[in-house]
Amino acid sequence: MSISNNEKPIAFITGATSGIGLATAKLFATNKINIVICGRRKKRLAELKKELSRHTKVFTLAFDVQDKKAVFKAIDSLPEEFSDIDILINNAGNAHGLDSIEDGNLDDWEAMLDINVKGLLYVSKAIMPQMIKNKAGHIINIGSIAGKEVYPMGNVYCASKYAVDALNQGMRIDLNKYGIRVGAINPGLVETEFSKVRFKGDNGRASDTYTGYQPLQAEDIADIIHFMVTRPSHVNIADLLVMPTAQASATIVNKKL
Repeated sequence: MSISNNEKPIAFITGATSGIGLATAKLFATNKINIVICGRRKKRLAELKKELSRHTKVFTLAFDVQDKKAVFKAIDSLPEEFSDIDILINNAGNAHGLDSIEDGNLDDWEAMLDINVKGLLYVSKAIMPQMIKNKAGHIINIGSIAGKEVYPMGNVYCASKYAVDALNQGMRIDLNKYGIRVGAINPGLVETEFSKVRFKGDNGRASDTYTGYQPLQAEDIADIIHFMVTRPSHVNIADLLVMPTAQASATIVNKKL
């Protein structure tokens, strides 16, 4: 179901301990949407639950989306009060490294495919049956401009996000007969922990990514997610590309250095 026809919707957010997932959890909570927040960092989840429980009902699940058994075990463990998911935000994802294809690290490649593609599939597979039973639900997949344009040294990361784009389209087609809405947001440059992960803790390179212009903030994407889930049930925003004003494409950014 959507917010428009359910007074107490339940949203399931992956990657909720930082960035877009965190901003979305906070915005949903202040708008009285009950939430299941998921991530790998138990301490952060506990802190976030304490903060957000002042506004709404919150349940936490600590698991890694790339661990298939852990995903299904965690979701199967949801108490009845939180088991009927209305909204799924497939937000968990990462970039690892920025190398030309011939220099790519196999571990980085596997991590991106396991998290960005398989993780999205595992979580969706675990939650879709209840939505299908209800003949209602809303799935939002967080893609990337990298799933629309391939850029130099983006190779496998771009491939993983192209896969998200294809899965978003496929899910929307296959789930259409059940009345389930499926849509994607594909952000350009958003200032989060993304670049710190990509550059493996090199804060200088990470900071340079967002220097000289005003990048998007996680809250900007959270606003769009909230807008999507609050549309009337006959409206589905299927595919949205959003960039900061300074960005014209995956590689063209008007930096005033």
